[in-house]
Amino acid sequence: MPDACRLILALDVETKEEALALARPLAGNLVWVKLGLQLFTRHGPSIVDEFHALGFKVFLDLKLHDIPNTVASAIKSLKGRPCSLLTLHACGGPEMLSRAVEAARESIPDCQLLAVTVLTSMDQAQLTAVGITRTPEEQVCVLGRLAIQSGVHGLVCSPLELPMLRKELGTQPVLVTPGIRYPDAKGDDQNRVMTPAQAAASGASFIVVGRPILKATDPSAQTLKIRREIGEVK
Repeated sequence: MPDACRLILALDVETKEEALALARPLAGNLVWVKLGLQLFTRHGPSIVDEFHALGFKVFLDLKLHDIPNTVASAIKSLKGRPCSLLTLHACGGPEMLSRAVEAARESIPDCQLLAVTVLTSMDQAQLTAVGITRTPEEQVCVLGRLAIQSGVHGLVCSPLELPMLRKELGTQPVLVTPGIRYPDAKGDDQNRVMTPAQAAASGASFIVVGRPILKATDPSAQTLKIRREIGEVK
């Protein structure tokens, strides 16, 4: 199995001010935060620097997907930004993925690229609607192999595919999983979910958690609870 699982807090909120207000009280109790397309579009690349300055490692979740040159250029535009994880879509194909790896090696060498396989909001009906006849698990496996063979460091996947991917790809790739919920919680727009402890036991390198922390009565206590459940802290 890979090293101990780690928690990433998903700051999927509308403004930088709201995200900072949520993150600041957790500084020292939390290592990783995820900044997504919404905040990046509104506030620009400098938002990465602001959260890094607070002591957080930044998972920049942009899910890049375009022609190879455009994706490579977008990654080069991040040169010098202290992001540690960055996402792109595996379905962009091997050339796009390979060019992205080259661009990251040159411009953000300390950042690991993660390929998104099948979004956790997608189930069989959603895949069929876009013309994919494979099951979600089969599609994840195809895209996962493609991404790793193209030089990408790891994958974003549903927790339900973790055992399959570990069996298929081994312990080396970084596997990052959203879709973390407790049994008594509504899934929101997540269809393929597990608890934090289940995901860690299934081989997740990181779990991404948003609403279960952000909507908690005591976010700091909930953060520590989850980090203990996944073995990140004692």
